[in-house]
Amino acid sequence: MPYPKKSLPPLEWIRAFEAAGRTGSFTSAAAETGLTQAAISQRIRNLENYIGASLFNRQARGVALTVDGEAWLPYVANALSALTRSADDLFAKPLKRIGVLASTSLIELWFAPRLKGFQTNFQLSFHTLHTKADIAREDSGVHVRYGKGDWPDHRARLLYQEELAPMAAPGLAKQVSGDWAGLPHIAVSGPRPGWMEWALLAGRPAPAPPILRFDSFGQALAAAKAGAGVLLGSVPLCRHALQKGDLMQLSDVLLKPSEGYWMTSKTGQIPIKQWDVLAKLATSRPL
Repeated sequence: MPYPKKSLPPLEWIRAFEAAGRTGSFTSAAAETGLTQAAISQRIRNLENYIGASLFNRQARGVALTVDGEAWLPYVANALSALTRSADDLFAKPLKRIGVLASTSLIELWFAPRLKGFQTNFQLSFHTLHTKADIAREDSGVHVRYGKGDWPDHRARLLYQEELAPMAAPGLAKQVSGDWAGLPHIAVSGPRPGWMEWALLAGRPAPAPPILRFDSFGQALAAAKAGAGVLLGSVPLCRHALQKGDLMQLSDVLLKPSEGYWMTSKTGQIPIKQWDVLAKLATSRPL
């Protein structure tokens, strides 16, 4: 009996094909799916009759994918994987606790201002990111990373696109008549561009080596607010300090790296509904 071509073949036939194609054996596919080898063979035969093409070459020493089978297998595997992930995302049991692994600066300057009034039915636990090795930790469901958002097998949501500009405490800036180049410079260690890149963009001479360097942007920000020097500051992270008048921006030239800060999580680690709650929090306007 011919099958209507507009309908999809039964899922059990497609699952049998994917398992046999991936393992290269009807026997292995039968063991994986809990069926007999004969059942796997019959389902694949039904599928071949349905689509009108051979997917396997049957040989005395086993089976091998045909050209058509090799071409179709990646599509089938991706579709089944997406179906499994979506079911896990939508129907997985909600987590009681979700950890957020981020730098101290991002926790203090980005997340904390957005937590007022935040209510959920799960605990949100923040952990400080000290080294790159911490990213491999599995006890935190969310990692905040600097990059382009292209981590394999991860969800990623952009928190903000980085913008860097010179800024200093008003009292320090008033000590010079417009030209602040001679003031002490403050640098921050890490993956972001620094003073040399900003000077090149602005068409200014290479700056003198910074007299202060911090491994935390929050520490560098505190030093700049105290009048210790000029900071190449993150405009998104310093917005409150700029609005309050603790700092003033010294140039309209903004260094805009192609990278930004992203909230990431391994695919399937956090149910999609809880991920959406966190993404909404992390990209909201601070109260």
